[in-house]
Formats: sequence, structure tokens, C-alpha cells
Amino acid sequence: MGRETEDMIVNQKDMLQKEGYLEAVTHLLFQLADDDFILAYRGSEWLGLAPHIEEDVAFSSISQDTMGHAAMFYSLLEELGAGDADKLAHARLAKDRKNAILLELANGPGTYLNEPQYDWAFTVVRNFFYVQAKKVKILSLKNTSYQPMAEAAVKVNMELYYHLLHWKTWFMQLIGAGGEARTRMEKAVTDVFKDLGGLFSQGATAVAFGENQLIDTEEQLIAAWKHEMTPIFDSLEMKMPKKFGMEKGDGRNGEHTQDLEAAIETLSEVYRLDVKASW
Repeated sequence: MGRETEDMIVNQKDMLQKEGYLEAVTHLLFQLADDDFILAYRGSEWLGLAPHIEEDVAFSSISQDTMGHAAMFYSLLEELGAGDADKLAHARLAKDRKNAILLELANGPGTYLNEPQYDWAFTVVRNFFYVQAKKVKILSLKNTSYQPMAEAAVKVNMELYYHLLHWKTWFMQLIGAGGEARTRMEKAVTDVFKDLGGLFSQGATAVAFGENQLIDTEEQLIAAWKHEMTPIFDSLEMKMPKKFGMEKGDGRNGEHTQDLEAAIETLSEVYRLDVKASW
């Protein structure tokens, strides 16, 4: 181990002793992990139901990557003493989750096993907007004061290019098709914007994130997202809604919907049967 690496480790340990620093890092990691975890689950519900077989394979791969990112963040939480990674993912109650409400909303009426009538337009818009929001966060996290999180960000960023390209292609092709496709996509954009603000919210810990130089502010992240998305909206002759709403509440502060309760009940079933099972 080189002297530079040793100094970095010592410095990181000192920072974790700083008042409020460990708590702030922990809250941010829970937001990142819970976001990816629940959206990966929603993606898995499209298995066998996607518009065509190639999309079935592609979407499954993206969901698997996203779950891998969640596992990475939960592992960092385990290293910080927050608890076993599997337990953090599967055994926490909905009120303890920090994910944005937009990501927990069901794909549509019905369930995977009982008359699923999922909305592909909503899924495309939600995933595209989320991955772009995740991209600007990950770029910010490359400069975070917590080195293990910065290293995780570098790994996650390697896969986001393909995720973004995938959802951007769907977004532009469906809107560009006109007719019913465009109408349904425009409705989905309106619906997603009603809770889009939750993706950027940092909840009650926003000030602590800034004070500890963990990630850019909510305003900076939104500005970066708009910078990337505005040219796309313009090219499609669409007007971007001005309000980044949180109509259903702020998931960062433990506010959630019944959709999350139902999702946790399903996705944690194997864990509850055998807590030693791998996920």
C-alpha cells in the first residue's frame, strides 16, 4: 500500500468522526440504494410483458444492472455499520425507505400474475427521466468527499451510457411517431412531472449534504438535468413542464404510497422465507 493511499484512508476515517458526517453519508447512500432497488423491481415486473422479445432481454439486463447498483450502495452502508446489506434491502418497512415516490408507483393496473395492464409510455418516461437524473447525480458524486462513494460512482457511470441511450431512443421514437403514441407519451410526461421533484429532493438532510460536500444541491442537480433534457424536448417540439412536483409527498422523509407496501411484501417474500438466501 502506497503512502498516498494510506493518507487517504486515515483522512477518510477522520472525516467519519466529524460530527454529523457519518449520518449524512448514510442518508445519501440510503437514497441512492433505495431508488435503484425499487425501480429495478418495477423493471423486473415487465419480464415477459415488454413490447417485443428484444426489449424483454434489454429491459431485463438494465434492471439487473440497476439492482447491482443498489447492491453496491447497500454494501457501502453495511461497511459503515448500518446493518446487513440483504436485510437493508429486504427487511426494512416502507416508512424507513428513502426512495423517491415516483419510482415506487405501480407500472399500471393489475399485478404481474393477475391481469397486468401496464403502461409502456409511463414506463419509458419514468425510466428515461430517472436515468438522466441518476446520471447528473453520479457525475456529482465523482467529486464527493466520501471516497468509497466516489469510487462506486465511477463504476455505476460506466453502465449509464447504455441505459440512457436505450430509454432516450424509446422516448424519441414514440413521440416522433405522432398519433396515439405521441398522445400517450405526452400524458405520461405530464403524469411523471407531478412527482418528478422527488428524484432531486434530498429531504431533511439537504443542508447536511451541502455542509459535508457530498453532492450538489437540489437546485444544481435540477439545472443539470434541464440542461441535458431541454434540447431533446425542443427537437420534439414539446414544451417542458415548469413544475417539478411532489404531489404524493417526499419519499426522502419516509412518505410513501400503498404501492410501496405491496411491492415490499412481494419482493421480500423469499428473504422472509429464508434470510440466508442470496438475492
